[in-house]
Amino acid sequence: MTDKNQLIVRLVTPDRILVDQTADSVEVPSRSGYFEVLYGHAPLLAELAPGEVRLYAGVRHESQRFSVARGFVEVLPERVTILAESAMKPEEIDAAAARKELDHGQKLWSEAGDNAEKYLLANEIIREAESRLDSTKG
Repeated sequence: MTDKNQLIVRLVTPDRILVDQTADSVEVPSRSGYFEVLYGHAPLLAELAPGEVRLYAGVRHESQRFSVARGFVEVLPERVTILAESAMKPEEIDAAAARKELDHGQKLWSEAGDNAEKYLLANEIIREAESRLDSTKG
């Protein structure tokens, strides 16, 4: 049971549950931009974009952050369920690996030529790497 006006939030990946708790609000990165969910939000289903999920709770509105990529978010008036292909806490991110991934994406982009699919793949890799690197900065 939750306190009045609190959301039940679950952040799940194929191999673990990162979050299963209550929050006052949640910010989610979607393909159409970031959006905030408060208790009583209209039902919504959206595709996740690379970025940070932020949970806010408590009197001091403390936040928790998670870097996510690919997946979906389901919003109901009292619950938010985030199904992510990958999600990490900032302290779990290997910055050197993310920089290497960014370099790889940039190399793919420069070699894509006239191939639109290669550009899309390169841009996706670049966005995910930049998102992870941003998460490590706090």
